Amino acid sequence: MISRIVIENIDKKLFKGKAILLFGARQVGKTTLLEYLIDARKESVLHISGDEPDIRELLANITSTQLKNYIGSNTIFFIDEAQRIPNIGLTLKLITDKLKEVQVIATGSSSFELANEMNEPLTGRKFEYNLFPLSFQEMVNHHGVLEEKRQLENRLIYGSYPEIITNPNDSEELLKLIADSYLYKDLLMLDSIKRPKLLEKILKALALQIGSEVSYNEIAQLVGADKGTVDKYIQLFEQTYIIFTLSSFSRNVRNELKKSKKIYFYDCGIRNSIIGNYNAIHKRFDVGALWENYLIAERVKKLHYENNRSQFYFWRTTQQQEVDLVEELNNNLTAFEFKWNEKAKVKFPKTFTNAYPNCKIDTISPKNYEEFLLSI
Repeated sequence: MISRIVIENIDKKLFKGKAILLFGARQVGKTTLLEYLIDARKESVLHISGDEPDIRELLANITSTQLKNYIGSNTIFFIDEAQRIPNIGLTLKLITDKLKEVQVIATGSSSFELANEMNEPLTGRKFEYNLFPLSFQEMVNHHGVLEEKRQLENRLIYGSYPEIITNPNDSEELLKLIADSYLYKDLLMLDSIKRPKLLEKILKALALQIGSEVSYNEIAQLVGADKGTVDKYIQLFEQTYIIFTLSSFSRNVRNELKKSKKIYFYDCGIRNSIIGNYNAIHKRFDVGALWENYLIAERVKKLHYENNRSQFYFWRTTQQQEVDLVEELNNNLTAFEFKWNEKAKVKFPKTFTNAYPNCKIDTISPKNYEEFLLSI
């Protein structure tokens, strides 16, 4: 068992009179984490899954009396893939309000259905957490910083899904299984998805553009769809924890890009699986983009687990001057450049440093990246 950072926070919130919600992509270890936590507490548990049709039917319109009979003497009610159960927010509200001795825990691999249905019914009645593929910090905690740094090229190629980490000899086969069997599972259950092949085309187009500005119009032309459809599908990819977006940072300079976006994957292995490229680092032309994706995704994980409220951006001008990452917290700015080549000379654009003279700047390479990704 590789210990997850979020487990201690969840443990402290059990039996505080609120529902525990754990969101994250399929196969990132939500169920394993919660089963480990519950087993350690020696509580009696009723564990069900929203993937089962009879469970969905049972819980869709259930009364508090029926719930009490169903849960029985169990003190923990654990619902996997709860986003698949109609009216799940109301059901969890009933348990929280009427069965105060029961701790309800629900996982969701897609935030859109679960979060939307829960926000109103569970206002003030829930603790929410996110779980990502294994983070640099978690792996350092597991086997030390030196060993994890030795694994850097593997992380860039195969990513950090738990099953990939624990079965490295089967990485390609397992990544293909995750991408083919789980990645689109929640999306394909939506009535609004009329063209499943279009999902794959759009995601592949995004995978080929990590580290670059993304034009929804260009992608629409490339895949044969309209811009509105592309926009909708990209939002769904975000809501199922496959990708995340960075907006352009703009405050003072007239020629700064103001409405551009970059898209990154939470896991480099999933990205490489989508484009079918598992070549070694020295054989790749996209190592700079992979390095950038890896660092930003890991930084997002780190700050999220620390409950840090920083906002993330990239910066670019119409003259193609660029800064890879700008973080803003309480009006304080920090800017980062990412270089795979440790000897590469880095010079931040004067346009940027003149416009934001109080911004801290730093360059991150394989030589010093642990400082960027580890909690102090």
